Amino acid sequence: MRELKIAILGYGSAGRAFGKLLLEKSEAIRGAYDIEVQIVAIVTRSKGTLLDSTGIDLYEAEKQLTSTGRFKEGIAMRSMDVVTDVDYDILIELTPLEIFSGQPAIDHIKGAFARGKHVISANKGPIAWAFDELCTLAKKNNCLFFYETTVMDGTPVFNLMSDTLKMCQVTEVNGILNSTTNFVLEELSKGVPYDEVIAEGERRGFIEADPSMDIEGWDAAAKVTVLLNVLMRANITPMDIDRKGIEDITAADISAAASRGKVIKLLCNGKRVDGKVVGSVKPVELLKSDLLATISGTSSAVSITTDLMSTVSIVEHDPEIEQTAYGILSDLIRVMDQI
Repeated sequence: MRELKIAILGYGSAGRAFGKLLLEKSEAIRGAYDIEVQIVAIVTRSKGTLLDSTGIDLYEAEKQLTSTGRFKEGIAMRSMDVVTDVDYDILIELTPLEIFSGQPAIDHIKGAFARGKHVISANKGPIAWAFDELCTLAKKNNCLFFYETTVMDGTPVFNLMSDTLKMCQVTEVNGILNSTTNFVLEELSKGVPYDEVIAEGERRGFIEADPSMDIEGWDAAAKVTVLLNVLMRANITPMDIDRKGIEDITAADISAAASRGKVIKLLCNGKRVDGKVVGSVKPVELLKSDLLATISGTSSAVSITTDLMSTVSIVEHDPEIEQTAYGILSDLIRVMDQI
């Protein structure tokens, strides 16, 4: 049986959910691939770092985090030191998003590729800021590079295009990609005051203490950048997106749209204009009969228009952290399929 060693950078809710899922599926992986997956490093900024060349006990690690919020045997070690010095086969990049640069995640991935290591990223920053460069490095060093979880959790958006819609050229992308703004707009339409909407979202865990990155459209801009870089090879950054959030949308605006048979959604769009890919994020009035107008709560959707298959739409209904964990696992399975 082969061993596959993994180093994980970042171990927040997504990482912990992935760890639990890996425990559940380890026997199935052994049976299907004759591979023993071993997590040899878990790096965190506030919980300590675990290193074990023979494989970390994920059950014990989760037990420690649940009881004390830290790893009992955790050590202090920089992420980049793990990238450059630890013996692993796959780097999983789960560090927090730095939306205005994609760092230090970009350097983490570059460091892994320089050593000939495969990379799975759930961090959208590197794909939004340095996708072409990272793809070039991956190819040069014979490395696999997967990033399904960066948009719509585990929903197979990129797998759909690469594995199913082969030879199709993407001409336009439309989507509802930010669950926070979608939830806020929907609750405002019900007459719930803005402060109460934010408080409820914080209580449910999908709105940050500072929701400005969502409300002002930055998160959506990063996601549409990722889509356009991957699906249309746009080679752009979030700063190139024509961005406007929902910070100025009022209940009166929503009511006025409803009187016209429409709803307001924060719409992500990308298309070719005069040979150049351009992207936008902005509040748009959609007819209530429009598919994207029906996306409610924390659900997301993307509609991909191609030259050969017209428009194909995918809806992710009210995802939980388990769907993010599956996205990481699905990329791991893709690596195992190809090594």
